[in-house]
Amino acid sequence: MGADPQTSLTAFLAAHPQVDRVEAFVFDMAGAAKGKWLARDKALTLDAKGLPIPLSVFAQDAWGCDVMEAGLAFGTGDPDGLGHPVAGRFALVPWLDGQVAQALLDLRGPGGVAAAADPRGALAAIVARLAARGLTPVVAVELEFYLYRLDNGVPVPPDGAGAAQWRRNDTLSTSALAAYQPLIDEILRAAHAIGIPADGLISEAGPGQFEINLLHRADAVAMADDAMLMRRIVRGLAARHGLGATFMAKPYGEASGSGMHIHASLNDAKGANAMADAATGAPSAVLHHALAGLIAAMPDCMLAFAPNANSFRRFRPDAHAPVSAGWGHDDRSAAIRVIDGAANGLGAGATRIEHRISGADANAYLAIGAMLGAMEQGLASGALPPPPQSPRDPAAGAALPVEWGAAIDRFAASPLTAALFGERLRDIFVACKRADRAMFMSHIDRFEYDTYLNLL
Repeated sequence: MGADPQTSLTAFLAAHPQVDRVEAFVFDMAGAAKGKWLARDKALTLDAKGLPIPLSVFAQDAWGCDVMEAGLAFGTGDPDGLGHPVAGRFALVPWLDGQVAQALLDLRGPGGVAAAADPRGALAAIVARLAARGLTPVVAVELEFYLYRLDNGVPVPPDGAGAAQWRRNDTLSTSALAAYQPLIDEILRAAHAIGIPADGLISEAGPGQFEINLLHRADAVAMADDAMLMRRIVRGLAARHGLGATFMAKPYGEASGSGMHIHASLNDAKGANAMADAATGAPSAVLHHALAGLIAAMPDCMLAFAPNANSFRRFRPDAHAPVSAGWGHDDRSAAIRVIDGAANGLGAGATRIEHRISGADANAYLAIGAMLGAMEQGLASGALPPPPQSPRDPAAGAALPVEWGAAIDRFAASPLTAALFGERLRDIFVACKRADRAMFMSHIDRFEYDTYLNLL
């Protein structure tokens, strides 16, 4: 009996003799896949030798250009890190010709240590801090996206343009799912082939908007991998069906935004949910300390949850996208929704926190890292959260910096974000986002001309 094809890239290629190329990549700060296409013979050496990739890949702007202020590409000689394939993350690339495989890499710096600018490595370090407390995070993700067609270069819903569609709400519509069954089936097959625990899609409120649910894992790094790989799969397969797919936080001003809701609990050394009281199953002291950490860290960490210019179009008090650092019991208008599994009849294992701030455009390593790191800070401090907000007043609580420049400045000046991610990664991320913002500020769009050119 041959080796399990998911244990190594060599075993995977042995099980798939038709593969003649391998796409080997990491995800950069913006969430884009960056790497190389390798001939089969070269790919067969990766398990043993690794693949050199410049560490400056983590210091690029949204357009893939090196950011000088990040200090990785310029004045350093632009050194390489060494990437090795992540076991269990090999699959054929379903939107190509059947002869191309993909391999996610773990990129490390000199001496095999995690690269200071690597978001994936930063998340792994945060998970290790929780492990030192005897706790294992269990994480699940709900990821929203839009399908679209282009009309004169502008995205429109795939079933045609028209004012009436902006007033239509397709939440949980089964007919909307049936209309795209072939694409949905392919997405789920591709997800399962690369080890992503996707359990189905639902239709969301916007026209052509869907949500894919990724089942919980007791491996937060793998769940972040799942979310990042899922975006590749959806976009690649949508294109094969003649559609675009976007995880922009707010592709249409008139319709719902797309979020990445993160569910998390903490298992103790015996595998029991430490967020549930052992006797009653109700939220425990561990949950409340973690919740306090999340509330306290939220304003400083906003850039990890909303990293782009478009990200901030989601945040409105009436849109289930929070504008303040608050929480509530089973309250979807709050930034943090506390789910009491015992009260809901689901059992103590289902007691958890749902973090509802992140847009679908967020880098999952940074978003999940900021969430888990804040929870660990709350456990360390032993603090208690403020009272829950009222659903009638979703803006109660500390205001979040819901403007891009303010979020960048808050993240940049925060000792907390340096403690969570390391000062070097914090500064590199900030440099990349400042470069993005400077480019946006230098661009004047048509609406701005239409408004001001003849008015002033």
